[in-house]
Amino acid sequence: MAEFSDKSIVVTGGSLGMGRACAERFASAGGRVLIVANDKASVDAAVAEIGANATGFVGDVRKAKDMQAAIGEAVARHGGVDILACCAGIQRYGTIVDTPEDVWDDVLDINLKGIFLASKFAIPEMKKRGRGAIVAISSVQAYASQAGVAAYTASKGAINALVRAMALDHAPDNITVNAVCPASIDTPMLRWAADLWKGDSTAEKTLEAWGRGHPIGRVGKASEVAELVAFLASD
Repeated sequence: MAEFSDKSIVVTGGSLGMGRACAERFASAGGRVLIVANDKASVDAAVAEIGANATGFVGDVRKAKDMQAAIGEAVARHGGVDILACCAGIQRYGTIVDTPEDVWDDVLDINLKGIFLASKFAIPEMKKRGRGAIVAISSVQAYASQAGVAAYTASKGAINALVRAMALDHAPDNITVNAVCPASIDTPMLRWAADLWKGDSTAEKTLEAWGRGHPIGRVGKASEVAELVAFLASD
């Protein structure tokens, strides 16, 4: 497949979970992918396993200097930026009352500010190419929240609002901006949550129980999300 042949693609949070699946999907279709994440070991592992079409950059999506440097790395390696997939995210539990301020800041900074910063530096490079695509991973919880995830739900609702604003602002630049809003997807983050809430059961049985709450009767696969991201990023 050469769907993304010669496209320069940046994937934040690209070393694990849905971001990793997106990086794999783009690379398998000829894209030149820069995987951005803050954990060197997982970045190195992802690059080694995906192969020649992937390179890595260790950086923190919360820091402007890191995101500017990451976009600069994509430009230096691949001549510009065509696609940005914003997949970095964390989940934390708590109501407004029992969520510590630093946890609130971490969730909003990684989930929301990370999109702002990566896009801030990617969009000028896309404008130089005459077109571009940005896809952000949001959540079904932007629309319908479960209990006890105040910071997470706030971040995801804000992502959708930010995406609408960006799409409007940059349509004249021939840049599309979209959000994907998955429900439960089998990722390391979801398995962490299942282990946290398994009680007397097991994490695997907890995942199965959560899956039965979905119309398809199971949790989703990261590769299924990556297909939608690829469609939204495609010509």
